[in-house]
Amino acid sequence: MVKVREVKTKKDIRDFVNFSLKLYKNNEYFVPPIYMDELAIFTDKNAYLSTCDQAFFLAEKDGKTVGRIQVIVQKAHNDLTGEKRVRFSRFDAIDDKEVSRALFTAVEDYAKRNGFDIVCGPLGYSDLEREGLLIEGFSELSTYEEQYNYSYYQALIEDMGYEKEVDWLEYKLTLPDEKNPKIERVAEHALKRANLHRADFSKLSVSQIVDKYKDGIFHCIDECYKHLYGTVPFDEKSKKQILDSFKLVLNKKLLEVILDENENVVAFALALPSLSKALQKSGGKITLGALIRLLKAIKNPDIIDLALIGVLPEYQNKGINAVALCALYKMLGEDGIKHCETNLNLESNWQVQAQWKYFNAVNHKRRRSFIKKL
Repeated sequence: MVKVREVKTKKDIRDFVNFSLKLYKNNEYFVPPIYMDELAIFTDKNAYLSTCDQAFFLAEKDGKTVGRIQVIVQKAHNDLTGEKRVRFSRFDAIDDKEVSRALFTAVEDYAKRNGFDIVCGPLGYSDLEREGLLIEGFSELSTYEEQYNYSYYQALIEDMGYEKEVDWLEYKLTLPDEKNPKIERVAEHALKRANLHRADFSKLSVSQIVDKYKDGIFHCIDECYKHLYGTVPFDEKSKKQILDSFKLVLNKKLLEVILDENENVVAFALALPSLSKALQKSGGKITLGALIRLLKAIKNPDIIDLALIGVLPEYQNKGINAVALCALYKMLGEDGIKHCETNLNLESNWQVQAQWKYFNAVNHKRRRSFIKKL
């Protein structure tokens, strides 16, 4: 018999965080999140608690923890859409329908008790959290930014009556044998015509770059992504949490910022050094060995993860995307870089996917967000 309990105690929290690490122990494709970051979501250090409610559940069978799931009420998103949704996240379980049914029943009971009528996911607190269930690409190394899962998860979720809401595609990019010569010409012409220029990072440290351009980049993100699935605007607390999580892994060679004549950010392209292999051995814990591997990966990455590309709406369809493509050409041309992982592209976002024709591109992963109306 499966028993489900809500996470309340410190031991429950440890069981919740440790379960996925045990389930995927020695799995060569799974990449753990940073352990301390996962513990922090249960505390007031979690900046999203100003806009979200949450609950966590553990499933137990024969005296052993066999599954987990998180419920998130993203109140800011519900306010924007007028919907009454809850999200499920951090779902992990053994291949047992009795277990998954018990966990999703706990989620749905929570939703009904609190007046919600839709459950969707996997989705995190924001668009910059891990999201989507992997449904293709199980023999590919996960990126640090996204979650790996076993292939049986899809059947467990669909068994509870959940259906596809959206899919995301992920691509592996390498430089083409010959670059399209028009791209650079279009980029330079677009910059000149709109009186724009590239930010000069040569005399700035990473911290100085972050301090100088963070507000403009977040404004660009909010404006570019606000109509996409599951997105919410970032408040000051969530911005700080995101920056604290990522600024230590930034490499200024993997960032391009485009400015107008008043030094306002109008576009940017950001890639991150792949942290996947550096974190695997330590289970996401920042041990001395993990820290050495992380510093090496940050300074001399062999794989890069494309985090975000953004162009303010008023500058879109004016050739500025060519500037981002040139930046990505340059990033892939850095010594030792083997390829770039695009992370998530909504399957309906053909405008973004059309850009990958200028690279050697392989669609190697697909993720899905599910929905169920209660």
